[in-house]
Amino acid sequence: MPKRAAAAAWPAVALAPEPGASLSRQLEDGLRGAILGGSLAPGARLPSTRVLAARLGVSRTTVLAAFDRLLAEGYLAGRTGSGTYVAGDIVWPRPSRAPAAAGLSRRGALIAGTPITAARAEGTPMPFRTGVPALERFPADVWAALGDARLRDVTATAAGYPDPAGHPALREAVAAYLTEERSVRCTPDQVVIVTGSQQAIDLAARVLLDPGDPVWIEDPGYLGARGALVAAGATVLPRPVDAEGITIGAGQARLVYVTPSHQYPLGVTMSLRRRLALLDWAASAGAFVLEDDYDSEYRYSGRPLAALQGLDAAGRVIYVGTFSKVLFPALRIGYLVAPRALVPAFTAAATLAGRGGPPLPQAILADFIAQGHFARHIRRTRHLYAERQARLVAAAQRHLRGLLDVPPAPAGMHLLGWLPSGADDRAAAVLAAAAGVETIALSALAQAPQPRGALLLGYTGFAPDDLEAAAIRLARALR
Repeated sequence: MPKRAAAAAWPAVALAPEPGASLSRQLEDGLRGAILGGSLAPGARLPSTRVLAARLGVSRTTVLAAFDRLLAEGYLAGRTGSGTYVAGDIVWPRPSRAPAAAGLSRRGALIAGTPITAARAEGTPMPFRTGVPALERFPADVWAALGDARLRDVTATAAGYPDPAGHPALREAVAAYLTEERSVRCTPDQVVIVTGSQQAIDLAARVLLDPGDPVWIEDPGYLGARGALVAAGATVLPRPVDAEGITIGAGQARLVYVTPSHQYPLGVTMSLRRRLALLDWAASAGAFVLEDDYDSEYRYSGRPLAALQGLDAAGRVIYVGTFSKVLFPALRIGYLVAPRALVPAFTAAATLAGRGGPPLPQAILADFIAQGHFARHIRRTRHLYAERQARLVAAAQRHLRGLLDVPPAPAGMHLLGWLPSGADDRAAAVLAAAAGVETIALSALAQAPQPRGALLLGYTGFAPDDLEAAAIRLARALR
């Protein structure tokens, strides 16, 4: 159907049948845009509804509906016996010639310029994307049944404002789990439920840091932590990682961010000697340690290592964990364990940040843990991921020999594929993406130059045959 257009002189509004957009809504939007854009000046007289309907080729009812809404919103004003006019007593905002980014604060500019490997939400993840669990193995039927039961039991109390520290039953379940499985020393009142480890890091920065405070982070390391600390105004100081974990060295810091159980991205485990030295330094310096235990459930030889927090006798460690990687990312539930003296501050910060997220998913998760489903899911996926890692290592040996060295790892959800000496890992990641394989260059996670380039290869969320095919595509790309 051809477009109906206004007369050339006025108004410059074109109408055409569109799904979900009535002609009156199109006219309303067109007139509003002309007013805000300045092409219809304040005080300008509009044609009568009959004349405008005839010009546009629509019914008078269509024009009346658009005029009524604009009159109600204050864009137009009616004068008895005279007609309808653009409101003349309002100063409309002038179009800005400066880009929006020009109005950023200094901290906002730092945040905007901070590199972040953000999780992609669109479509099916490409092979080797990191941090993807085996979503097809999640017991969705069990989760749905628990959700139905909780929904049927909604009371006035349950539907009210939630506890700012999180659902009490979930905090109890988390405390029990961490005490048993991670040797964390805590009680439920020290647990604060958050929307993920990212929010936990942000809360810790808000509670513990003033602008300009020095913070040590692992290098290479997690970009999300670096971004949260930059957003807090901290002075972020990278510290190298060796075979024993982060190096302490000389200098001052208010906070140290570490991933001691399975360093991200190198995969090393912080030695006991280094752990004790870090805790001794923190106690003597009056500093705090932020321990991110992001994937400790997945250790394929022996029990998961005890948390650094369990060795802390001075109340200097804030422990952080998440359910997003072990269950499903959209769950957006994590937790932090605060030293007892800091619990009031962290609870207040959680209140201001949104009270830890919706309570219904937290209640479902509490039931999921209490009824043993969580422990069973971890056991099953731990066995599954060990098999998938072995399949990726074997595929790399068959197809990537001489191009990418992919040794096995005792823990985690990704492997490091090491490129030949002198190879550019960022260029390799671009070639891989063009071949339909999603990797992260090791150098993109580091502030200091790395001695050798590598690619991070996630394997947990992909079937063995998909890993094999992806290894073949990656080999072709790297050649």
